[in-house]
Amino acid sequence: MSWRELSAQDPPRRFRGEAYWSRPLPAFGDTRARILVVGLAPAAHGGNRTGRIFTGDESGNFLFRAMYEAGLANQPESRRRGDGLKLSGALVSAAARCAPPGNRPLPHELENCREYLARELSLLRPPAVLVALGALAFDACLKVLAQAGLELPRPRPRFAHGAVFRIGSHALIASYHPSQQNTFTGKLTRPMLRSVLRRAAREARKPGDPSSLRSSG
Repeated sequence: MSWRELSAQDPPRRFRGEAYWSRPLPAFGDTRARILVVGLAPAAHGGNRTGRIFTGDESGNFLFRAMYEAGLANQPESRRRGDGLKLSGALVSAAARCAPPGNRPLPHELENCREYLARELSLLRPPAVLVALGALAFDACLKVLAQAGLELPRPRPRFAHGAVFRIGSHALIASYHPSQQNTFTGKLTRPMLRSVLRRAAREARKPGDPSSLRSSG
């Protein structure tokens, strides 16, 4: 049995009795957006429980409050499906779609899920802006852009919080992941993440360019 189902069979006491989603997670948000926010994977007792990416845990609380403050969400919390949350101009996704042991997807799991990320990216209106939350999500974004036929800069971009890279007509922006390990230690603060998201919103407001993922295959 997969980890996502096993974790649902023995939940923490605070979630006992809840019906877990326990299935792969789709992206959430505006499918005609210009911004794609990419995390790593669903949390075992967050998205894997609620059925919505970055929902039901502290990482999601941190992310969606920052998105609200950046003008990308209509409310600062994401508690469960059907709670009224709507995103404007942004789609939230992940490099892996199932909750992995230790929140660390294996390389073959990331490869298997790359097709879904590529499809979601193709939905975006140009110029697309990718916000990668963490180094593994950053690597997944680079691979999906290369897979779409775009030439990556040389030397290959390296992850650094707040770094912005131009790839074709698109922008890739790196941010630390809003995990408790980062937010509780102050490695990532809300102003830091809000600044990244506001930069993404400014990039997304730039005029479209015909040389986009949609036209390059």
